[in-house]
Amino acid sequence: MQIVADVGGIPGKDCRGFCKYCYFRKVKSIEPLGCSKCSPGKVGCSNCSEGVSETKNEFKMPFFVVNEIQTTLMMTNPNDSNLKVNISGGGDVSCYPHLEELTGTLKQFDIPMHLGYTSGKGIDDAEMATRLINHGVDEVTYTLFASNPELRADWMKDPNPEESIKAAKIFAESTDLHAATVIIPGVNDGDILHQTCEDLESWGAKALILMRFANTTNEGLILGNEPVIKGINSTSIDEFQKLVESINKEYNIRVTGTPVSDPDTGAPFALSKNENEVYLQFIQDITGEATIVTSKIAAPYIEKIFDKLDTNDVNVVATKKDIACLITKDDLEDLDLSDVKDTVIIPGRCFVHQIDAEKIFSSDGIERVVGRGPEKLSVDGEMSGTLTEENVIEKEIELFRDLVEAINFFGMKMKKT
Repeated sequence: MQIVADVGGIPGKDCRGFCKYCYFRKVKSIEPLGCSKCSPGKVGCSNCSEGVSETKNEFKMPFFVVNEIQTTLMMTNPNDSNLKVNISGGGDVSCYPHLEELTGTLKQFDIPMHLGYTSGKGIDDAEMATRLINHGVDEVTYTLFASNPELRADWMKDPNPEESIKAAKIFAESTDLHAATVIIPGVNDGDILHQTCEDLESWGAKALILMRFANTTNEGLILGNEPVIKGINSTSIDEFQKLVESINKEYNIRVTGTPVSDPDTGAPFALSKNENEVYLQFIQDITGEATIVTSKIAAPYIEKIFDKLDTNDVNVVATKKDIACLITKDDLEDLDLSDVKDTVIIPGRCFVHQIDAEKIFSSDGIERVVGRGPEKLSVDGEMSGTLTEENVIEKEIELFRDLVEAINFFGMKMKKT
């Protein structure tokens, strides 16, 4: 169990400037998108407006963060051996001006700490890593991009790339370092990526997360900021999956990818694999009828699982969006409603208000029931890298049971008399 210590921070402001490839670069002011957290009668809330762009959350003072952790600890079992404090925020954790003070204070709780996503751009002296380790940091998720200092300086705007790379090495030697790199075709792939992997392996890094670069709206840029970088095409999904699998075979570190794949666990959608079909017996019978609306990447996996569940009452419709939780009402408006049944299940976390969803799915004159499924149906490489295959399968069974429950509830069939 991880207790989140949110230190706040704003992308681009509290990270020493945007990396060239950052999702939040060029973000424009947008109207609220709508989501499940909005009030029933109004489109828009803090989650689907400033919460998406993370523009309102300044760095917090350390005593506020400590108080929040103490409150959480009062409601948990502090003697849990799996308990860990995850220090993260909207800005770069390494740029948090009170990071050493905060970790020094948290040391008194005798609970290990995880530095959530950090680029290391706030580290001007590599020995900062040693001090953080001495305070109890035993796990770090570190956006390395490349072990080449020139590339870090150019693409990440890192003012001290040699020191941040040294810090990554120190973390790798003494903690569980989960390195991350956003793959920019022609920049940090190829020989550069292999050198980065060789360095990580020699340092003793625990894992590497390869992240597919998003540069279009369909790939996930929903804040009016496409393209982040002109003239660069992202790696195709098939090519990206092959890259993850080849790097995983070649190096002695745990390699996962997001949005696909994890060669060790089969995530995402391990249940779709033929060898895991036996686990589908733990999903209850489908008694309802519905259309599942999802992303372009997830659709084939979900369809395969429901084919194995042997039902003709559920079909899967893919939007043009690669990631289901980033689906907006524009994606739904592009669908052919002739493919949609009288009940529709949309992703629980997608950025669509119920009012908009019901309006869109009734625009052909058929009044459809719109329900929401679970917030996710699997785990991606950012999470699965710390899980076993059994963990992933167990989680997916739980999530698909929730999905079938939604289908049975919203898509209830009328009994014939």
